[in-house]
Amino acid sequence: MDVSQYLEVFIDETKEHLQNLNTQILELEQSPDDMDTINEIFRAAHSLKGMAGTMGYKRMQNLTHDMENVFSSVREGSIKVNSAIVDTVFQCLDALEEYLDNIQSSADEGTNENETIIKALNGFLNGGAAEAEAPAKAAPAAENAVAEAAAEDAGENKWQNISFSEEQLHVMGAAKAAGKNIIGVTVYVQEACILKAARAFLVFKTVEELGEIIVSVPSAQDIEDEKFDYDFSMIVVTDADANKVIEAAKSVSEIAKVVGGDVNVPASAVADAASKEANDKPANTPAVAQSNAPADQAAGANKPAEKKKPVVNRTVRVDIEKLDVLMNLVSELIIAKNSLVAAATSNTDANSNEINEHIEYLETVTTNLHESVMKVRMVPIESVVNKFPRMIRDLQKKLNKKMELYMSGEETELDRTVVDEIGDPLMHLLRNSADHGIEADVELRKERGKPEAGSIFLDAYQDGNNVVIEVRDDGNGIDVNAVKAKALDRGVITEEQANQMSDDEAVNLLFLPSFSTAKVVSDISGRGVGLDVVKSKIEALSGEVEVKTQLGVGSTWTIRLPLTLAIIQTLMVVVGGEKYAIPLSNIQTIESIKPSDVKTVQQKEVINLRGTIIPIIRLNEVLGCQSDKAEDEDLVVVIVKKGDKMAGLVIDVLTGQQEIVIKSLGKYINKSKLISGATILGNGEVALIVDPNALI
Repeated sequence: MDVSQYLEVFIDETKEHLQNLNTQILELEQSPDDMDTINEIFRAAHSLKGMAGTMGYKRMQNLTHDMENVFSSVREGSIKVNSAIVDTVFQCLDALEEYLDNIQSSADEGTNENETIIKALNGFLNGGAAEAEAPAKAAPAAENAVAEAAAEDAGENKWQNISFSEEQLHVMGAAKAAGKNIIGVTVYVQEACILKAARAFLVFKTVEELGEIIVSVPSAQDIEDEKFDYDFSMIVVTDADANKVIEAAKSVSEIAKVVGGDVNVPASAVADAASKEANDKPANTPAVAQSNAPADQAAGANKPAEKKKPVVNRTVRVDIEKLDVLMNLVSELIIAKNSLVAAATSNTDANSNEINEHIEYLETVTTNLHESVMKVRMVPIESVVNKFPRMIRDLQKKLNKKMELYMSGEETELDRTVVDEIGDPLMHLLRNSADHGIEADVELRKERGKPEAGSIFLDAYQDGNNVVIEVRDDGNGIDVNAVKAKALDRGVITEEQANQMSDDEAVNLLFLPSFSTAKVVSDISGRGVGLDVVKSKIEALSGEVEVKTQLGVGSTWTIRLPLTLAIIQTLMVVVGGEKYAIPLSNIQTIESIKPSDVKTVQQKEVINLRGTIIPIIRLNEVLGCQSDKAEDEDLVVVIVKKGDKMAGLVIDVLTGQQEIVIKSLGKYINKSKLISGATILGNGEVALIVDPNALI
């Protein structure tokens, strides 16, 4: 059976089960006697085993089977959970992650048997209880034995008790007259099976390759809704014999027993069907051709919906590419709206009121559609941050430091494309806090009035049109002098620059490629790639990262990301006759400044705005074009902000606020960081989007 079509679903569900197992085992480590957690781990391991078996990944199946055996013994009370079991199970999960990575890259689990882990798991079983000495593969046999006994007690050939309607008898008679076999089958699912409906669906799918299912008891809908015990029966019209049908049904995993045989169709039904076909058929038409139509009609009410998977989980997985297509359609709709706006502004006809009404309606529709699509694309960051408690637990053991991770705001939602990308930056920041931040010397922490165990906080919250993620710790903070010394040693800055450099500027040196203050390179940090990756990834997502630190108290790393990357509010401006867009989220105020108020400090132009010194950037000079304004005219300055830093962008003309669609410039123009994309205006013109963060 070809299961490759289920590969994506398998990968997604395996990731969910592995994340669930990681979370549950962390909880078990804190509360070893919590039976709810133990049961949840057992169920997740069992599901994982069944899924791997169905897909044909035997190594993965064997490993989860042995893990399931250990937790089965824990449930029975013959084994007590201790740190050795927890460590081994975490190794087991890492091995399963490795299998999953292989499957993702090549659809094959690889050749690693993980014998050491399997041996350790079996060691717990052998040491835990005398009864646990049975080989690992005994469990399925026992399950089958129980199910088979139950089947015999219940009268196993249940298909023989099905009573047929006249229409069904006619269909069976017509098929028999055409030389087909009518096979009755009763299938018994293992009692330990969690997803009964899914197993039933796989049986239907496999049997339908041999023929047509014309009757199922219970009905297809009841089986779909799991409204059956552990058995179901079906009547199949096929060219194959009973043994082939039985073997096909047995080939599905977690099926305990399949019994079946030929159905005795009354001779009268066969004769009636043959005579009806002889009367109805046109000349020179074989009788067999007519038999298919009534079979199809009769099957309508009783057979399962055509190859439809039973509804097990009511959630829908949507391919991100499909969402991108939908997003693009919304983009085109907004461009159409902008075209209408442009037409309306130049329309002097008496019908302009009607046009305006249409525009308002279109605006409402596009806004609602935009919001709906955004909601579809938005996912909680929980899927990313859930793996971090396990990572901090491992670092605690590796670094031999006591530390706790506290998380809040996991339900905060971000665009799916952003969530997929922020995992690495957050991981680097947390590792940074664990390795460089939290003090290794417990006595030093006590002297500073801190608890023995260090605290790392990961907080996420929404702030206007942005999502803010903070990683903070109560550790040592950043030693600015040590950073300057390292930068001097590497020749990144001169002695004079070091003396003039502010603390904030010194801290920003940490974001340079290959810059690290670690004295020893370890597998945790010291190569200087961490913060460089953080900065480049966050800025690629149109976000920003900033640091606040106090020596001896701790550090706070703040990541600010836009809620959505596709449609934004902007201020439209003109510089040198060309139209540009500036994201509204960066803009603080718009000022009119006299040329005489522009001063020069360290060869740079600045303005004094209500007591704050702000550098100004003449956009025409940066963009390489000629300003249309006379030198003695007042300057129009757009004050933009990035973190704590501000700058004034000097423009020629303001044209107003507009919602625009960001179109990527892709590979055509990837050198200029000043331009973050482009948009198509209502009149068909292209306006470039200026990135204030890069300018600052």
